[in-house]
Amino acid sequence: MSNELDTLATALYVTTDDLLTHRPDLAPVRPKVGFTPRLTDAELITLAVMQALLGYTSEARWLRYAHDNLRHLFRYLPKQPGYNKRLRRAGELIQAVIRALAVDTSLWTDDVWVVDSTPVECGRSKPTVRRSELAGWAEYGYCASHSRYFWGLRLHLVATLGGLPIGFALTGAKADERQTLLGILAADPALAGDRPGQTLIGDKNYFGAGFEAELAEAGLRLLRPARKSEPERPGAALFKPLRQVIESINQTFKAQLDLERHTGRTAAGVTVRVLQRILALTAAIWHNDHTGAPVHRSLTAYDH
Repeated sequence: MSNELDTLATALYVTTDDLLTHRPDLAPVRPKVGFTPRLTDAELITLAVMQALLGYTSEARWLRYAHDNLRHLFRYLPKQPGYNKRLRRAGELIQAVIRALAVDTSLWTDDVWVVDSTPVECGRSKPTVRRSELAGWAEYGYCASHSRYFWGLRLHLVATLGGLPIGFALTGAKADERQTLLGILAADPALAGDRPGQTLIGDKNYFGAGFEAELAEAGLRLLRPARKSEPERPGAALFKPLRQVIESINQTFKAQLDLERHTGRTAAGVTVRVLQRILALTAAIWHNDHTGAPVHRSLTAYDH
């Protein structure tokens, strides 16, 4: 394990522990009678981020590695069933930590956002599709960027040009990207309300006069390529290079954080594993920002 990951883990633990000290309501609810967990919630969050950064998609393999190599950071490490159960119950806490870290970066105030969605494959065989607990939420969809069909979900992401996640949602593969984006903004009105004049860059799927009017009411200016039936739109020269930014962010999730190798089989399992990867990217950007790293989205210092 690198010294850089060790340092990030320590900083993340302290920040999460301070957050829970001031906001104990964020901790998962526990029975009043029972054993006090030997692994604290702050340690659980730190352990989950380290797992994602080091590329362990198997929780059992990860905990075997942790037992051999991370005892200097964790006095107690749970077994796989306990780790899995606690992680699935920590979804709200993970989201709170994501926001706390994101706000504590210089990228949070960027005045340009990019928006897109990317597949989160959940199965390939027909028996899997028929028997999966995800059936009904997961569905067949098409990824135009990679010219492939898939069965699963979509991660909708609003991010800064530096790759910092600002807002996100996990939906079925056929969910309307425009309505999902409006839902992200409606769920957190202050997100756009506190920064009037924010520029949002999307692809051709984010179209429609009514849709753009709703974004304008929220204080967002949409830039996107023109569709075939439309005249050239302002800012067309910017779209090609900036379009690669969101593709690059999605590739970070897929190639370095194994987004589509999440191994989740239930709605709660898939959701928390996606959140785990969003938190890992946010934590890396947060730490890079505070340490003056030249590239905020670089994970190289933490993946070995």
